[in-house]
Amino acid sequence: MKNLTVKLIAAMTLATAAGATFAAEVPATFDPKKCAVEYPKASLMNEEQGTTSASFLVSADGTVTESKLEKSSGFKNLDRAALKGLSACKFKPGTKDGAPAQTWAKVDYAWKLD
Repeated sequence: MKNLTVKLIAAMTLATAAGATFAAEVPATFDPKKCAVEYPKASLMNEEQGTTSASFLVSADGTVTESKLEKSSGFKNLDRAALKGLSACKFKPGTKDGAPAQTWAKVDYAWKLD
């Protein structure tokens, strides 16, 4: 197998839960540099790449309480790894009317091999 350099890029897309009723709602965020998601070994061997889009319900203390796949990367292993890895990350809680609150955050996680 040729030497592959793994380059992961996580981008936070600001989004709120569907039907949010507060105009002063700010979604949760996270620092992708502090949140490492492991590239699945089988995906490395098969040279799988793609972008997993997911939503995370983040509690007022920054922990993920629920996650859901919004759009697949095209590879189940990559999607599972993104959901599992990002769910373990510590998020900066979102706010409603200036106070920490449970909010949804959308994350697009790009899996790239160089």
